Amino acid sequence: MQAQPFAHLSRHWLLAVFTLAAFALLIKLSYWQWQRAEQKQTQLDQLQTAEQQGPVQWRDLASVPVEQQDGLMLQGKAVWLKPAVWLLDNQLIQGKAGYDVVIPVLVSNQGPAVLVNLGWVQAPPSRDQLPELSIPESFELMALLRTELKGFRLGQNLEDTGLWPQRMQQVEPAELSQVLGQELYPGLLYQQQSPYLYHYKAVVMPPEKHRAYALQWLLLAVAVVVIGWFMSKKEL
Repeated sequence: MQAQPFAHLSRHWLLAVFTLAAFALLIKLSYWQWQRAEQKQTQLDQLQTAEQQGPVQWRDLASVPVEQQDGLMLQGKAVWLKPAVWLLDNQLIQGKAGYDVVIPVLVSNQGPAVLVNLGWVQAPPSRDQLPELSIPESFELMALLRTELKGFRLGQNLEDTGLWPQRMQQVEPAELSQVLGQELYPGLLYQQQSPYLYHYKAVVMPPEKHRAYALQWLLLAVAVVVIGWFMSKKEL
């Protein structure tokens, strides 16, 4: 007969613990989305500043502080280090599967080689086939530089068949440098004029959307506390 108060107390504590745990999780998610919004805004501000400054010659890149290089528009004479070509896998454009064509080039015979994303090409119907590529041996570079390269892959990155082109899951300059046997600049250039489709977006999800998600998680956290409070009153 005396077990009922303890059972009641136990339920009360379980409710309190669950409410606090849910509140903490939702607050953490809200804060994370707010941080993502700030990071995206910083990226957009840096890209806008770089755009206002105008194109920079590749030979002048070394004079720019490393932390300010991301987002620059670069110019120069690019020479393809043939026959190296990598196909960035799993690139969907308007529901169609394809690849981004990535090649190493020397620019104006200055500094290390650099990777250039020439844009998107549609994949053949069969996975056993690779697209036929027409790559200029040299071209005028007008490309956006990104030094913040992030991605996700499972298992091995490169599909090394001993032939070119080769598929890859994400751009990793350090790994590709070993394959090429030559130093590569730790970044990626997105060429704006090429035989292939330019589709790069610096920010896929804008800061405003992240802030909206942050507010959503915050409101859910408040709702959890309110619901928990009403339920505790009923328990009493």
